[in-house]
Amino acid sequence: MSNQKSNALAKSVHSRWPALFAFLALGGLYAALPSSMLIGGSRWLLLTIVSLLIVPVVITYYQAAHTVNQLLGYVLNSVVTIALMVSLALLIRALPLHLEKPQELLQSAAALWLSNILVFASWYWRLDAGGPHKRAQRGDHIHGAFLFPQMTLPPERRHPAGLQEWSPNYIDYLFLAFNTSTAFSPTDVPVLSRWAKVLMMLQSIISLLIIALLAARAVNIL
Repeated sequence: MSNQKSNALAKSVHSRWPALFAFLALGGLYAALPSSMLIGGSRWLLLTIVSLLIVPVVITYYQAAHTVNQLLGYVLNSVVTIALMVSLALLIRALPLHLEKPQELLQSAAALWLSNILVFASWYWRLDAGGPHKRAQRGDHIHGAFLFPQMTLPPERRHPAGLQEWSPNYIDYLFLAFNTSTAFSPTDVPVLSRWAKVLMMLQSIISLLIIALLAARAVNIL
């Protein structure tokens, strides 16, 4: 039992670092936006808030305060989501007024499009099957909001492939979010839960809106 717990802990730690780096990347993408699309005009505001929140997230995780850790995770996800929505609204406002130069417009659209992927990947990772801690505790991932291809393999095929205790980590959800923003569908991962379908529809709408607005501005429709 102790070996199983230590393996679950190691797997959970391994899966969390990419998520933390993704939050820092979101702060960097936000800092790359033009000043007119920043909340309060502060370029480093989001990165500062994210960095300050990551510290207690890491501490509470290693102290096994999983309920507090989960709540802090929700706060962290909400902060980057609000920043994305506000910046998107400012982009929409700037387009008809021609406030941004073409290069700045392209830079803003690219940063927001990438941010959209990272934000929703973080939500999928945070919410699926109770979150990363509960997924690591269960070990073998057989129930969740998404039907990953590894989950459909029969036991006799999972063992030779080393997938007998497979569970998705942040990279799996990042790949799912990337496909949703590019193909506007989950491609090879069927969606089973209603909340996941709603989030994926919202992500696709945001991605399509960014692309459509950029294309419209490029041909001088707006």
